[in-house]
Amino acid sequence: MSFPFHIANTDGAARTCVLVTPRGDIRTPAFMPVGTAGTVKALTVDQVAETGADILLGNTYHLMLRPTAERVKRLGGLHRFMRWDKPILTDSGGFQVMSLDAISKVTEEAVTFKSHLDGSRHVLSPERSMQIQADLLGSDIVMQLDQCVSWPAEESAARAAMELSIRWGARSKAAFGTRDAQALFGIQQGSTYEHLRRESSERLQETGFDGYALGGLAVGEGHAAMCEVLDYAPAMLPPDRPRYLMGVGKPIDLVEAVARGVDMFDCVLPTRSGRHGQAWTWAGALNLKNARFAEDDAPLDATIPCPASRDYSKAYLHHLVRADEILGQVLLSWHNLAFFQALMSAMRAAIAEGRFEAFRKDFHAGLAR
Repeated sequence: MSFPFHIANTDGAARTCVLVTPRGDIRTPAFMPVGTAGTVKALTVDQVAETGADILLGNTYHLMLRPTAERVKRLGGLHRFMRWDKPILTDSGGFQVMSLDAISKVTEEAVTFKSHLDGSRHVLSPERSMQIQADLLGSDIVMQLDQCVSWPAEESAARAAMELSIRWGARSKAAFGTRDAQALFGIQQGSTYEHLRRESSERLQETGFDGYALGGLAVGEGHAAMCEVLDYAPAMLPPDRPRYLMGVGKPIDLVEAVARGVDMFDCVLPTRSGRHGQAWTWAGALNLKNARFAEDDAPLDATIPCPASRDYSKAYLHHLVRADEILGQVLLSWHNLAFFQALMSAMRAAIAEGRFEAFRKDFHAGLAR
């Protein structure tokens, strides 16, 4: 493995680990803020770092179109370009293959698609994805190119996508080669079919990757169905490698996935919610547009060491949201990321102290109040 991976504590299937990279340690369970176009929306990288994030995610598809991966390379790579000196994981572009299927065509060789910006034609192969992520953007963790299917999926379609992802995974690894300062993760596919997930896991391990992701979830199946897959899918992956659940999710999703052995997560939810007037808390999501906050002088959460959580009243945030002030979007996005990191920190502490199941029950009770 390119990066040392140390399992520090276990509590049932939940675990705390450290992934050691040249740009810093990644403490797990870890939540990666999403920096789609080289920015975590509405926030500076200093604000993101202050929330406690060890790593963030960049998007291959969007960066290859604008400003182009070649330009990012000329300007010193993605870390220098966006002033983030900690680790970066880049997705492969595979999710956009699914979400933009109306303007894309998948063949054995590659994905051909039209840019959503100007209609220009582009080809993304496993080899090109590796070049963009590893050589041009310079990400620390590179994801294989895969094909994801939305839910519900017929078994034949899920199998075809899984098998193509296996072949693309082997091509991705061959193009990636051997690197000391970068890691390559494979992606388990198979939709909600247990036998396809198992076959995907076995064949990915034959190829061999530095870490393994669970793909094809959070694509419409809902929380209960996702948890049913997570009851078996993480355990199919090597225990001595990081397990990354892609595109997830709500706080309840994170808690339940950690309970089932997942280490890493990413999602646009914290900043997307913040831009729409929603704050995530231990009691669930609060809609700051609601009139009941108009004279609420309490902060969102005085225990979180983030100015947005601690120093501004809900009444003021309500005013900013109702007045459509940009500052409201900034503060709520900042708070939401800080809350997600506080949640991860609380789970790490609970696992280390052997009380994760009690934490999990208390978390559910808090949501039920």
